[in-house]
Amino acid sequence: MTVHLTAIQTVLALLSGGLVGFTLGLIGGGGSILAVPLLLYVVGIQDAHVVIGTTALAVAVNAFFNLIPHWRSGHVRWKPAISFALPGAVSAVVGSMIGKSVNGKALLFLFAILMLVIAGKMLMTKQPRKDDQSRGFRITRVLATGAATGLISGFFGIGGGFLIVPGLLFATGMTMIDAIGSSLFSVGMFGLTTAASYAISGLVDWWVFVLYIVGGISGGVGGAAVSTRLGKKKRLLQVVFSVIIVIVAVYMLYDNLKVVHL
Repeated sequence: MTVHLTAIQTVLALLSGGLVGFTLGLIGGGGSILAVPLLLYVVGIQDAHVVIGTTALAVAVNAFFNLIPHWRSGHVRWKPAISFALPGAVSAVVGSMIGKSVNGKALLFLFAILMLVIAGKMLMTKQPRKDDQSRGFRITRVLATGAATGLISGFFGIGGGFLIVPGLLFATGMTMIDAIGSSLFSVGMFGLTTAASYAISGLVDWWVFVLYIVGGISGGVGGAAVSTRLGKKKRLLQVVFSVIIVIVAVYMLYDNLKVVHL
């Protein structure tokens, strides 16, 4: 499916992708949660399912792109990463099928609630230590946690990094930095399978996807550079960003409030 964008909307799509990439590079996980509301309310694409399908693909490509430097740095543990991602990718397809069957406004209403949960988690989470440890690797726990996370990711069309990182910590004995690096493989797989499901139904706008990727890569490079310079101030930025998510989520709840009467 292709949405005919005006010149202004094309520029806004590039800038929106750049903003998503910038926030991801600046503060890490959670930045992609703004991808959906930016396409809806800034770019002006009205079909919620097209927005979710398109952003799912953009987030997947961005995750695979960012996986490379983590892999080179030795922060990707492939056995648990693959064990987590495979059942999650399958359940992400199931989640996406359920999501496509849900009324667009109802889906956005639930998405806004998810945004509030993510914002709350970001506000309460302290900066992780590099020596954080979790339980030992257990394949059954990894498979089950991956499947549950993939279902949620597929339903909402998000990468789910904010769920995958603690899921990997819960199900394995890896350090926080390894969980962050390994999670990107699952983010990419979940987004890819979700996007494939939406694409089969004609619910991915390929031109908007390209614009989001170009903007996202450029913004990500800038965000990472700024993040390196800011050092300890990144926590303050994370708090500010969480507040922005709350404001956007409250507006989305208000905008789709009539769904509660359906």
